[in-house]
Amino acid sequence: MRFALRRFLLMVPTFVGIITITFFLIKLRPDALTTASMGPDGLKESSGLDEFQTKMRAYYGLDQPLHIQYLKLWKNILTLDFSESRIDHRPVLSKIAEALPITLFFNLLSVFIVYTISIPLGIYMALHDGARREHLIATVLYVLYALPGFWVALMVLKYFGSAEYLDMFPLSGLVSPYFSKLAWYEQVADFLWHLVLPVFVMVYGSFAFLSRYMKSSFLDALRSDYVRTAKAKGLKGSTVIYVHALRNSVIPLVTLLGGLLPSLIGGSVILERIFTIPGMGKLAYDSFYANDDTVIIAVVSISSVLTMLGIFLSDIAYMAVDPRIRYGMQNEKM
Repeated sequence: MRFALRRFLLMVPTFVGIITITFFLIKLRPDALTTASMGPDGLKESSGLDEFQTKMRAYYGLDQPLHIQYLKLWKNILTLDFSESRIDHRPVLSKIAEALPITLFFNLLSVFIVYTISIPLGIYMALHDGARREHLIATVLYVLYALPGFWVALMVLKYFGSAEYLDMFPLSGLVSPYFSKLAWYEQVADFLWHLVLPVFVMVYGSFAFLSRYMKSSFLDALRSDYVRTAKAKGLKGSTVIYVHALRNSVIPLVTLLGGLLPSLIGGSVILERIFTIPGMGKLAYDSFYANDDTVIIAVVSISSVLTMLGIFLSDIAYMAVDPRIRYGMQNEKM
């Protein structure tokens, strides 16, 4: 309990630091309020650029001292009052409510696929350590790991989505324009068909890291004393491998889950932009590009909280599955 409380309290200064850095980075940027708020005929209708800027700065409270703006920012965050977007004047929370489920779905699906493939692949590589096929698999995985995500996304779009080449998958979006006219099973198939390319780009780089980590952890488990003891007792090889060795080798992978979440969330910014997926990544990219400060703060706040919460839950899960941490905590109390 004390371990969990310490981990949870550590999230508070981390979150304060993230928001503070984001706030001052926004303030250090050249003032782009005019271009963010004006339509194409804004200057013609206004009596002048200076007057327009003055009115808009007063409307959004940007004419107030910096410390007042900072305190108001925290008031808005703590009350979840992010106001409206400076671009389309929609409530910020409604835009996030539309985008967040999409990003969470992609991230959870990606984590599930990565672990489902990497764990058995790592076990296979460990059981065939040093063999030619193990070296071949490792080489292919490391080549994939070395490829930049944005480049892979552009290549799969070109060769698998373009009419010039294979034209097997849709280029963008989550559903087809005629989605509403399809039967329910056709809608499911259409949605899954749109997921193939973006999900592949999101997960391919993690296979090498996790499978290699699983291989190393599994080899350590096979060389441990409790596995030797199990073999000496005459247990079947499958029982030794898949019960004793596997159970203990999977424990370190729990901690990697927390470290995997930030990379998936960060990677989704590029992925969602390239594949035109209306998630948090695309919303963040469009907001930064348009200097929509209210949306930027909201996206950073919610994304950082979700990331820290994921890391916190992975720490708790690691404590639950690894008795050494529990014993260490008990010894500290004594």
